[in-house]
Amino acid sequence: MSLTFDWKEDRNLSLLVDFYELTMANGYFKNGVGEKIAYFDMYFRRVPDNGGYCIVAGLQQLIEYLKNLKFSDDDIEFLKSKNIFNEEFINYLKNFKFTCDVYAIKEGTPVFPNEPLLVVRGPIMQAQFIETMVLLTINHQTLIATKANRIVRAAEGRTVLEFGSRRAQGYDGAIFGARAAYIGGSNATACTIAEKQFGIPAVGTMAHSWVQLFDSELEAFRAWARTYPENCLLLVDTYNVLKSGVPNAIKVFNEELLPRGIRPKGIRIDSGDIKYLTEKARKMLDEAGYPDCQIIVSNSLDEYIIKDVLRQGAKIDGFGVGERLITAKSEPVFGGVYKLVAVEDNGKIVPKIKISENEEKITNPGFKQIYRLFDKETNKAIADLITFHDEVIDEDKPLEIFDPIFTWKRKTVTNFYARPLLTKIFDKGDLVYTSPSVNEIRSYAQRELDTLWDEVLRFENPHRYYVDLSTKVWGLKQRLLNKYTKNYK
Repeated sequence: MSLTFDWKEDRNLSLLVDFYELTMANGYFKNGVGEKIAYFDMYFRRVPDNGGYCIVAGLQQLIEYLKNLKFSDDDIEFLKSKNIFNEEFINYLKNFKFTCDVYAIKEGTPVFPNEPLLVVRGPIMQAQFIETMVLLTINHQTLIATKANRIVRAAEGRTVLEFGSRRAQGYDGAIFGARAAYIGGSNATACTIAEKQFGIPAVGTMAHSWVQLFDSELEAFRAWARTYPENCLLLVDTYNVLKSGVPNAIKVFNEELLPRGIRPKGIRIDSGDIKYLTEKARKMLDEAGYPDCQIIVSNSLDEYIIKDVLRQGAKIDGFGVGERLITAKSEPVFGGVYKLVAVEDNGKIVPKIKISENEEKITNPGFKQIYRLFDKETNKAIADLITFHDEVIDEDKPLEIFDPIFTWKRKTVTNFYARPLLTKIFDKGDLVYTSPSVNEIRSYAQRELDTLWDEVLRFENPHRYYVDLSTKVWGLKQRLLNKYTKNYK
């Protein structure tokens, strides 16, 4: 059995599962129900940071996992060594072939609590087994894409660079975090391998160590300007921003770049009072004839700090955002869950429900579709409606929607169109979906966000976007609640 850790893209992650997925699968097999068809929904219950929406991401990595799901000889030997798995079950894993249907909301789509981001239909052994990877993949990238978009919106059109690799939680946190941040709207990343793998622009200039290595800051700046004249952006806070860094930068711009007909790219400030320093630096650069010289700031930024310094009048053209983006530091856990919602009995769908004293933990039963309703005049999203998979919405008739908890809150929707959100990704284990590029996903995300009202997008006390149940889904849920709760009265 190999003890080396291969972190590359082609590693076999089939055993990246919670162990109880395997014990349950073995139990299903031994009890003769392993091939019973089951339906699972993956969804989340609340938006991080008390926000109004999330941006779903991570589907492509889940597709790659499911496409390549198999058990190597090393995997089989390891599972045998546990001495708890049925021999026939081990043989099943040796010849494993993924045969589930998978439906998902496209990456980059704004999504909301309690609606399925992913639906899996297939043999219970398989549908249960992939739970960990579904949650791990979608939870992480959705969390980072959502955080990145909050930061991008706070920047109000200014450049946002993802600088978080060194503070990410591990290799994958850096690589796939960069991908998710780009989907969320960041302009580029410091993570070089992210450009190699995904085509995300990788950028970077110098660290303080570059400046410290030379005998003087001026000498360090000259060396950089001579090495990268067309991309000269200087880090000016190694010693003193206003008394040393900016004056030396201007001197180098005058003596090394201007004689060659080259304009400087900018300066970067990585410490100190951002508002004060950028105002003073902007004045100095403008007076020296460099109004086009950009000021980039970094140093433990997030959407709250960015909004504050801009409101105070800071003169900033771009932000380098690291640890608070790549770890979603303000709320670093995305609470996605994966719940059984139905099984098949002789080809008939039998809905299932999970009941809890906490209303938010009661599941929505059945095999479902989601429709996003749009106003025909404004093209703004009105609400999402969770229906059964075979329900049809008649766009030519008024549609009454209602809050599934406070049912007296009702609205009649007219002059609307409805778009289904769940797309088939796998059909009986065969991939039937063509994945867009990360640039296409990023552009799609921006277009979809533009369909949301500003009230949903705001940071403080956002309007709650409506996610309602169709009358049929709501009625079934109430019948199942009554069926199971009357036995405990």
